[in-house]
Amino acid sequence: MPVFILAGGLGTRFREQTHSVPKPMINIDGKPIIWHIMSKYASHGFRKFVVCAGYKAEVIKDYFLNYQEINSDFTVDMRDKSVTFHSKQVEDWSVTVAFTGAETMTGYRIHNATERFLGDAPAFALTYGDGLTDVDLAEELKFHEAHGKTGTVLGIHPPARFGEILASEGLVSTFAEKKPLAASWISGGFFFFNRDFRSYLRDEEDLVLEESPLRSLVDDKKLMLFEHEGFWACMDTQRDHDLLDNLARSGDAPWLR
Repeated sequence: MPVFILAGGLGTRFREQTHSVPKPMINIDGKPIIWHIMSKYASHGFRKFVVCAGYKAEVIKDYFLNYQEINSDFTVDMRDKSVTFHSKQVEDWSVTVAFTGAETMTGYRIHNATERFLGDAPAFALTYGDGLTDVDLAEELKFHEAHGKTGTVLGIHPPARFGEILASEGLVSTFAEKKPLAASWISGGFFFFNRDFRSYLRDEEDLVLEESPLRSLVDDKKLMLFEHEGFWACMDTQRDHDLLDNLARSGDAPWLR
Protein backbone atom coordinates (compact mmCIF):
# COMPACT_ATOMS: atom_id res chain seq x y z
CA MET A 1 0.00 0.00 0.00
CA PRO A 2 1.51 3.34 -1.00
CA VAL A 3 1.82 6.17 1.52
CA PHE A 4 1.33 9.63 0.01
CA ILE A 5 3.01 12.43 1.98
CA LEU A 6 1.99 16.06 1.41
CA ALA A 7 5.30 17.93 1.29
CA GLY A 8 4.78 20.85 -1.07
CA GLY A 9 3.48 23.74 1.03
CA LEU A 10 5.23 27.05 1.61
CA GLY A 11 5.39 26.69 5.41
CA THR A 12 4.69 30.38 5.90
CA ARG A 13 4.19 30.07 9.68
CA PHE A 14 7.72 28.72 10.05
CA ARG A 15 9.72 31.19 7.97
CA GLU A 16 12.68 30.99 10.36
CA GLN A 17 13.67 27.81 8.54
CA THR A 18 11.41 27.39 5.50
CA HIS A 19 13.04 30.31 3.71
CA SER A 20 15.81 27.84 2.80
CA VAL A 21 14.22 24.36 2.99
CA PRO A 22 10.67 22.97 2.73
CA LYS A 23 9.17 22.23 6.14
CA PRO A 24 9.32 18.41 5.75
CA MET A 25 13.11 18.72 5.38
CA ILE A 26 13.66 20.53 8.70
CA ASN A 27 15.85 18.36 10.89
CA ILE A 28 14.72 16.61 14.06
CA ASP A 29 17.81 15.24 15.82
CA GLY A 30 19.84 15.46 12.62
CA LYS A 31 17.29 13.90 10.24
CA PRO A 32 14.45 15.57 8.32
CA ILE A 33 11.03 15.21 9.90
CA ILE A 34 9.89 13.44 6.73
CA TRP A 35 12.43 10.69 7.55
CA HIS A 36 10.86 10.33 11.00
CA ILE A 37 7.40 10.07 9.41
CA MET A 38 8.59 7.41 6.97
CA SER A 39 10.34 5.50 9.75
CA LYS A 40 7.09 5.49 11.72
CA TYR A 41 5.20 4.01 8.78
CA ALA A 42 8.00 1.53 8.05
CA SER A 43 7.88 0.27 11.64
CA HIS A 44 4.31 -0.87 10.89
CA GLY A 45 5.13 -2.48 7.54
CA PHE A 46 4.59 0.40 5.10
CA ARG A 47 7.56 0.82 2.79
CA LYS A 48 6.30 2.43 -0.43
CA PHE A 49 6.21 6.23 -0.31
CA VAL A 50 5.12 8.96 -2.72
CA VAL A 51 6.26 12.42 -1.68
CA CYS A 52 3.98 15.14 -3.10
CA ALA A 53 6.58 17.87 -3.51
CA GLY A 54 6.22 21.50 -4.54
CA TYR A 55 8.00 24.39 -2.82
CA LYS A 56 11.77 23.77 -2.98
CA ALA A 57 11.18 20.26 -4.36
CA GLU A 58 14.84 20.14 -5.39
CA VAL A 59 15.88 19.91 -1.72
CA ILE A 60 13.75 16.78 -1.24
CA LYS A 61 14.98 15.30 -4.52
CA ASP A 62 18.63 15.88 -3.62
CA TYR A 63 18.16 14.26 -0.21
CA PHE A 64 16.71 11.01 -1.53
CA LEU A 65 18.92 10.86 -4.62
CA ASN A 66 21.99 11.18 -2.39
CA TYR A 67 20.61 9.39 0.67
CA GLN A 68 23.47 6.93 1.01
CA GLU A 69 26.14 9.61 0.65
CA ILE A 70 24.43 11.87 3.20
CA ASN A 71 23.90 9.14 5.79
CA SER A 72 27.08 7.05 5.45
CA ASP A 73 30.79 7.45 6.09
CA PHE A 74 32.83 7.08 2.92
CA THR A 75 36.30 7.34 1.47
CA VAL A 76 37.00 9.02 -1.87
CA ASP A 77 40.10 8.09 -3.83
CA MET A 78 40.93 11.48 -5.30
CA ARG A 79 42.97 9.94 -8.10
CA ASP A 80 40.25 7.91 -9.78
CA LYS A 81 37.18 9.34 -7.93
CA SER A 82 36.20 5.89 -6.67
CA VAL A 83 34.10 5.85 -3.51
CA THR A 84 34.10 3.28 -0.74
CA PHE A 85 31.19 3.41 1.70
CA HIS A 86 31.62 2.42 5.33
CA SER A 87 28.70 1.34 7.56
CA LYS A 88 26.13 2.06 4.88
CA GLN A 89 22.69 3.22 5.96
CA VAL A 90 20.19 1.68 3.58
CA GLU A 91 16.42 1.66 4.10
CA ASP A 92 14.21 -0.95 2.47
CA TRP A 93 11.91 1.77 1.18
CA SER A 94 10.73 2.77 -2.28
CA VAL A 95 10.52 6.56 -2.49
CA THR A 96 8.91 8.43 -5.38
CA VAL A 97 9.34 12.21 -5.33
CA ALA A 98 6.53 13.68 -7.43
CA PHE A 99 6.43 17.37 -8.28
CA THR A 100 2.79 18.41 -7.82
CA GLY A 101 3.03 22.13 -8.48
CA ALA A 102 4.83 25.07 -6.93
CA GLU A 103 1.84 26.64 -5.15
CA THR A 104 -1.02 24.17 -5.56
CA MET A 105 -3.33 23.13 -2.73
CA THR A 106 -3.49 19.81 -0.88
CA GLY A 107 -6.46 18.32 -2.71
CA TYR A 108 -4.91 18.96 -6.10
CA ARG A 109 -1.57 17.51 -4.99
CA ILE A 110 -3.28 14.26 -4.02
CA HIS A 111 -5.26 14.22 -7.26
CA ASN A 112 -2.10 14.78 -9.29
CA ALA A 113 0.05 12.22 -7.46
CA THR A 114 -2.53 9.44 -7.20
CA GLU A 115 -3.37 9.79 -10.87
CA ARG A 116 0.25 9.04 -11.74
CA PHE A 117 1.46 6.78 -8.95
CA LEU A 118 -1.44 4.96 -7.28
CA GLY A 119 -1.29 2.22 -9.90
CA ASP A 120 -3.76 -0.59 -9.24
CA ALA A 121 -3.55 -0.33 -5.43
CA PRO A 122 -7.05 -0.70 -3.92
CA ALA A 123 -6.28 1.78 -1.14
CA PHE A 124 -3.64 4.23 0.04
CA ALA A 125 -2.41 5.99 3.15
CA LEU A 126 -2.08 9.76 3.31
CA THR A 127 -0.44 12.15 5.74
CA TYR A 128 1.18 15.56 6.00
CA GLY A 129 4.90 16.23 6.10
CA ASP A 130 4.93 17.86 9.54
CA GLY A 131 3.10 15.58 11.99
CA LEU A 132 4.26 12.77 14.29
CA THR A 133 2.37 10.29 16.46
CA ASP A 134 2.79 7.04 18.35
CA VAL A 135 -0.44 5.54 16.94
CA ASP A 136 -0.35 1.94 15.70
CA LEU A 137 -0.84 2.55 11.99
CA ALA A 138 -1.29 -1.15 11.28
CA GLU A 139 -4.24 -1.15 13.70
CA GLU A 140 -5.69 1.92 12.01
CA LEU A 141 -5.44 0.09 8.68
CA LYS A 142 -7.23 -2.96 10.14
CA PHE A 143 -9.96 -0.65 11.39
CA HIS A 144 -10.23 0.93 7.95
CA GLU A 145 -10.48 -2.39 6.16
CA ALA A 146 -13.06 -3.71 8.63
CA HIS A 147 -15.59 -0.87 8.44
CA GLY A 148 -15.78 -0.83 4.63
CA LYS A 149 -16.21 2.93 4.22
CA THR A 150 -14.18 5.04 1.80
CA GLY A 151 -12.03 6.85 4.34
CA THR A 152 -10.57 6.78 7.84
CA VAL A 153 -9.08 9.74 9.70
CA LEU A 154 -7.01 9.59 12.86
CA GLY A 155 -8.82 11.45 15.64
CA ILE A 156 -6.85 13.17 18.40
CA HIS A 157 -7.89 15.50 21.19
CA PRO A 158 -7.18 19.16 20.33
CA PRO A 159 -4.32 20.65 22.34
CA ALA A 160 -5.50 23.50 24.56
CA ARG A 161 -3.92 26.88 23.84
CA PHE A 162 -4.11 28.03 27.45
CA GLY A 163 -4.23 26.59 30.95
CA GLU A 164 -7.26 26.93 33.19
CA ILE A 165 -7.84 28.86 36.41
CA LEU A 166 -10.82 28.13 38.66
CA ALA A 167 -11.74 30.55 41.43
CA SER A 168 -14.44 31.14 44.03
CA GLU A 169 -15.02 34.68 45.28
CA GLY A 170 -11.65 35.67 43.87
CA LEU A 171 -9.70 32.87 45.57
CA VAL A 172 -7.94 30.61 43.09
CA SER A 173 -8.77 26.94 43.70
CA THR A 174 -7.20 25.42 40.57
CA PHE A 175 -4.28 26.55 38.44
CA ALA A 176 -3.97 23.94 35.68
CA GLU A 177 -1.42 23.65 32.93
CA LYS A 178 -2.86 23.48 29.43
CA LYS A 179 -3.85 19.97 28.42
CA PRO A 180 -5.74 18.32 25.54
CA LEU A 181 -9.47 18.97 25.42
CA ALA A 182 -10.76 15.46 26.13
CA ALA A 183 -14.37 16.13 25.16
CA SER A 184 -13.75 16.68 21.44
CA TRP A 185 -11.76 15.35 18.47
CA ILE A 186 -9.84 16.90 15.61
CA SER A 187 -8.05 15.42 12.62
CA GLY A 188 -4.60 14.04 13.41
CA GLY A 189 -3.79 14.01 9.70
CA PHE A 190 -3.11 10.28 9.27
CA PHE A 191 -5.63 8.93 6.75
CA PHE A 192 -6.49 5.77 4.88
CA PHE A 193 -8.59 5.96 1.72
CA ASN A 194 -9.96 3.43 -0.73
CA ARG A 195 -9.15 4.30 -4.32
CA ASP A 196 -12.74 5.47 -4.93
CA PHE A 197 -11.86 8.58 -2.90
CA ARG A 198 -10.35 9.87 -6.13
CA SER A 199 -13.88 10.62 -7.35
CA TYR A 200 -14.02 13.36 -4.69
CA LEU A 201 -10.91 15.04 -6.13
CA ARG A 202 -10.77 17.37 -9.11
CA ASP A 203 -8.15 18.68 -11.50
CA GLU A 204 -8.21 22.14 -9.90
CA GLU A 205 -5.04 23.63 -8.45
CA ASP A 206 -6.88 25.49 -5.67
CA LEU A 207 -8.63 22.34 -4.39
CA VAL A 208 -8.11 21.99 -0.63
CA LEU A 209 -8.39 18.48 0.81
CA GLU A 210 -10.05 19.67 4.00
CA GLU A 211 -12.78 21.54 2.14
CA SER A 212 -15.05 19.96 -0.50
CA PRO A 213 -13.39 16.50 -0.75
CA LEU A 214 -13.58 15.63 2.95
CA ARG A 215 -16.81 17.55 3.55
CA SER A 216 -18.49 15.69 0.69
CA LEU A 217 -17.17 12.40 2.07
CA VAL A 218 -18.72 13.28 5.43
CA ASP A 219 -22.03 14.24 3.78
CA ASP A 220 -22.06 10.83 2.08
CA LYS A 221 -21.41 9.13 5.45
CA LYS A 222 -18.23 7.49 4.19
CA LEU A 223 -15.60 8.79 6.64
CA MET A 224 -14.81 6.97 9.90
CA LEU A 225 -12.84 8.17 12.94
CA PHE A 226 -10.02 6.11 14.46
CA GLU A 227 -9.67 7.44 18.00
CA HIS A 228 -6.19 7.90 19.46
CA GLU A 229 -5.47 8.88 23.06
CA GLY A 230 -1.67 8.81 22.82
CA PHE A 231 1.09 11.09 21.57
CA TRP A 232 0.56 13.44 18.62
CA ALA A 233 2.36 16.62 17.61
CA CYS A 234 2.47 18.93 14.62
CA MET A 235 5.52 21.07 13.79
CA ASP A 236 4.09 24.49 12.97
CA THR A 237 6.48 26.78 14.86
CA GLN A 238 10.02 26.95 16.18
CA ARG A 239 8.67 26.02 19.61
CA ASP A 240 7.05 22.88 18.17
CA HIS A 241 10.32 22.02 16.46
CA ASP A 242 12.31 22.41 19.66
CA LEU A 243 9.91 20.12 21.53
CA LEU A 244 10.21 17.36 18.92
CA ASP A 245 13.96 17.83 18.60
CA ASN A 246 14.44 17.49 22.36
CA LEU A 247 12.28 14.37 22.46
CA ALA A 248 14.28 12.77 19.65
CA ARG A 249 17.61 13.71 21.23
CA SER A 250 16.50 12.18 24.52
CA GLY A 251 16.49 8.76 22.86
CA ASP A 252 12.85 8.18 23.80
CA ALA A 253 10.88 9.70 20.93
CA PRO A 254 7.31 8.33 21.23
CA TRP A 255 6.92 7.93 17.46
CA LEU A 256 10.01 5.71 17.22
CA ARG A 257 9.41 3.42 20.20
